[in-house]
Amino acid sequence: MGRSARYAGQMADRTDTAFTWTDGWTPVSPKLIAARRLALGLTYLLVVAGVVLLFVIPDVPRLVGWITLGVALVALGWLWWLIGRRVRSFGYAERDDDLLVTSGIMFRRLVIVPYGRMQLVDVKAGPIDRWLGVTTVQLHTAAATTDASIPGLEPDVAADLRDRLARRGEQRSAGL
Repeated sequence: MGRSARYAGQMADRTDTAFTWTDGWTPVSPKLIAARRLALGLTYLLVVAGVVLLFVIPDVPRLVGWITLGVALVALGWLWWLIGRRVRSFGYAERDDDLLVTSGIMFRRLVIVPYGRMQLVDVKAGPIDRWLGVTTVQLHTAAATTDASIPGLEPDVAADLRDRLARRGEQRSAGL
């Protein structure tokens, strides 16, 4: 086996283990699936209104309305399934010096945020999230590319995480 093939195999092994759910990783609440699907359903009300208009406008052939309806239903089914998969890909792990946040299905993402680099830890929730009892913890750092968010946390868990991260951030930045 050539050197580049060995290197590619080693990198694939490291990447796969970086995204594997092991001890220490915390998944987000399954309530986030319901929140995202409810938002999708509300958005699809506009799609339904558009399809109804296609059937009501006399100059538009009925076939266009039926094709649009079929495409919209297939897209709705695919997005419904995708939301469940995507939410299950979210997770975080607290380590001694940094916080790991992972997400993604096909394009997986692993963000490592050192506690000493955190400038602000924000907890936010929209109306649907509040109604279903989930919040998002948003981490802000000096570099815009390392900002990370952890959606789908229950409010108590999010508040505890925010307090722990803020405390660790203050401790680490004081040592600089």
